[in-house]
Amino acid sequence: MKKTLAVLLALVMLVSFAACGGKTADAPAQTSAAADVPTPENPVIRLSTTTSVNDSGLLPYLLPVFEQETGYKVEVQSAGTGAAIQKAEDGNADLILVHAKASEEEFIEKGFGVERIPFMYNYFVVVGPKDDPAGIKGSVDAATAFGKIRDTQNTFVSRGDESGTHKAELKIWGDNAPDAAADAWYVSAGQGMGTCLSMASEQQAYCLTDKATFLSMQAQLDLDILLEEGEDMKNTYSLIAVNPEKIDGLNTEGADALIDWMLGDEASALIAGYGVKEYGAALFCLLDK
Repeated sequence: MKKTLAVLLALVMLVSFAACGGKTADAPAQTSAAADVPTPENPVIRLSTTTSVNDSGLLPYLLPVFEQETGYKVEVQSAGTGAAIQKAEDGNADLILVHAKASEEEFIEKGFGVERIPFMYNYFVVVGPKDDPAGIKGSVDAATAFGKIRDTQNTFVSRGDESGTHKAELKIWGDNAPDAAADAWYVSAGQGMGTCLSMASEQQAYCLTDKATFLSMQAQLDLDILLEEGEDMKNTYSLIAVNPEKIDGLNTEGADALIDWMLGDEASALIAGYGVKEYGAALFCLLDK
């Protein structure tokens, strides 16, 4: 185990450049478990999370390693951030992994969350038809690109589901957000990211998406990234344990174990290497500790 951890720590250094766009080898998908790992008294951890970390493949990549090493079993419930937070408030999750700062802070202020722990990020990107009929490529920021889409009334597919991505989109639109009932070019899908990207591809429409999900689906889509990595497009992910003083029956010990592991050196190495082999760059970047 110590040997494996040493290798992974070395990989953190190798992939630190890749996490922000460089190229190197991918981190291993799993590690060797210690022999005879005892089963925890309460072995099931309920994680409520946004679709992007699941649809991109990150959690299916990470969690088998955690489970193998600790004896825990993580039950993942994947939905938009709004729905993911609601599951926790309803007592159906031990912790959340989401990406909407204002909603996360409200969750804590209402007493449902213990502490907001930002730990990684990627970028939202605007994708669209390869011929870019609205001419958004080269825009100084996403707000300018959105304005061009509005002016030309090219089709735009919105999540429309109160997810973190939807909230980020509405923030970019500002006070002049389109109305799906009045603006025929604006499609409010009420669906997850993968479905929205498929719709945008079929309709040759524009869409705001996290970069990780787009890259993981790119081979099946007839879309290009047309705008990325603007200041208004940073997408930060946080872990929050649900407050046992607010909700009964939580697996707080398991939630804390998963948070500690996700913030540790081994998980950091795996996150930093995820996607490098397939896409030439990591799909998620680590925040400074």
